[in-house]
Amino acid sequence: MCKSWLMCALLGTLAWGQAAPSAAPPPATARVPASAMASPQAAAPDTAASVPEDAAVITIVGVCPEQTANGNATQAQSVPASDCKTVITKAQFETLANNLAPNITPQQKKQLAGLLPKWIAMSDQATKKGLDKTPQFDDKVKIARMQILSQMVQQDITKEAAEIPQEEIEKYYKEHAETFEQFNVDRMFVPRTKQPPVEAKEDAEKDKNLSEEAKKAKEAEEKAKADKAEQAMTKLAESLRTRAAAGEDFVKLQKEAFEAAGMKIESPTVNLPTVRRGGLSSGHVAVFELKPGEVSQVINDAGGHYIYKLNSKTEIPLDQAEKEIRGKLQNDRTRELSDKMNNSFKVETNDAYFGPGGVGAAGPPRGPRPMPMPGRPAGVIGQPQTPPPAQPPAAQPN
Repeated sequence: MCKSWLMCALLGTLAWGQAAPSAAPPPATARVPASAMASPQAAAPDTAASVPEDAAVITIVGVCPEQTANGNATQAQSVPASDCKTVITKAQFETLANNLAPNITPQQKKQLAGLLPKWIAMSDQATKKGLDKTPQFDDKVKIARMQILSQMVQQDITKEAAEIPQEEIEKYYKEHAETFEQFNVDRMFVPRTKQPPVEAKEDAEKDKNLSEEAKKAKEAEEKAKADKAEQAMTKLAESLRTRAAAGEDFVKLQKEAFEAAGMKIESPTVNLPTVRRGGLSSGHVAVFELKPGEVSQVINDAGGHYIYKLNSKTEIPLDQAEKEIRGKLQNDRTRELSDKMNNSFKVETNDAYFGPGGVGAAGPPRGPRPMPMPGRPAGVIGQPQTPPPAQPPAAQPN
């Protein structure tokens, strides 16, 4: 049996599922025959490798194999169905499966083997009925072909973007040396204001019955108290910074800051052992210019007051940074190649027909997915580090 006939029988059905955009939500689970989804025996050995290449792995009785004449496929309809038999060898099945999904798993091969006979038999009946000669069939094949080719060019872009020479990785490492500096710092957080006492919350319930003038006077009084408390915390932050610069322990000072603010939660972790330049917000990057042992000035932002101490600075070696660099360059090249392809054409649509706003807002129509197949591998991208929180940090920031 010719491989191309099998491909035609399968690809039209799988096209929608394979070409669905990665940003779309996962589709409903495909309807796969129970026999194809049966759990394999835990102790059953894998004997697939011992099967000869020309051995039959699937035999479909009642469906005649395709006959080829002068390169044109024709169905042998003169043979009685009872005498027909389509045989798929291991080599044919492996080629088909790997062309559909290069990383296909043994379980997915079982699913494919469960679906393939039905697809072949049904496509055989459709051919006998002449359904492959209809305009609907031609249009569906045309769309399926475009979708498959679109997926293949995307995979080709991913493959091309992944081919990064070693010298390019080394060049990036040298030109972005600061990116691969790693810092061990202590960080102290001082809340901007104090937590209101419990009785203040109870008084707020009573204040609901006050007159408008009394409420305004009460609000002015509370604002004055809050401003005074905020000034006290700012003064405390400067005091704690002076004591930290004199050598006092950051853990002890952090606990003192939370107690002064009336914080009932556990003090956050002080030491951040592996911070990189991208791990702090722009207002905190001055920390990286400190010398080992130095303590920063108080850094104020909307979340509160921060005090840093630089303990040490090291450099991530190239062999450890290579994976991150390769992922960064691959991601950039994928975006560049994709943009180049997408900018190579321009679309003009008739708004009178499609309505205001043009087209493109909705995703492409999605057809059934008879069998889940593995998608293309995503590029490796370096994980950004978490910037300092705008609110009081948790017990273990970053």
